[in-house]
Amino acid sequence: MGGMRAIEWAATRPELVDRSIVLASTAYATADQIAWCQPQLLAIRQDPNFAGGDYYRTGRSPEEGLGLARRIAHVTYRSGAELDDRFGRQAQLGEDPLRSGDRGRFAVESYLDHHAGKLARRFDANSYLVLTDAMNSHDVGRDRGGVAAALARVTAECTIASVDTDRLYPPSLSDEMHELLPRSVRAHISSRHGHDGFLIEEEQVGRIIRSALG
Repeated sequence: MGGMRAIEWAATRPELVDRSIVLASTAYATADQIAWCQPQLLAIRQDPNFAGGDYYRTGRSPEEGLGLARRIAHVTYRSGAELDDRFGRQAQLGEDPLRSGDRGRFAVESYLDHHAGKLARRFDANSYLVLTDAMNSHDVGRDRGGVAAALARVTAECTIASVDTDRLYPPSLSDEMHELLPRSVRAHISSRHGHDGFLIEEEQVGRIIRSALG
């Protein structure tokens, strides 16, 4: 969402934005991104504790649905190669995922469970829905004659950066923005971590920001 807001501000008020850094983001939500979000939204809304969104005075919250949403999202934040290298087919310590009945977990399942529980304890489900719906609706070209026309009005010096293994916001979307913007520098982050590389590769991101603001 940060990158979406950065390009939106630059298109909405070009006279107020001198420089813009769009990091691991897009000018519009793609069908693939929206498709990944739909099961996340449904997981929360179909949780019995969701109560149509009015769960605050019930003493319950849709933590199971929020946890499922987080699991789905987290897979898109990482790369398949990283998950394979990191976990492979290893069983979670002390568990047996090949046992019938009350089966144990693979290590990667335990990893997703950890992140699901971590988010469910600290984040509000309605906030998750609102933010996800907002990102799904993102389209800088809406009511501006299309993406090309919207980006053509940007006067800021833009830095468009992508992560090479990002499967949620692939580099091709950054390439498109770079080609359509009047003043743009293309930057690249190399990472095995997928979309989360923009958070993990601090040294590379720092160099890009220093260069853009220098």
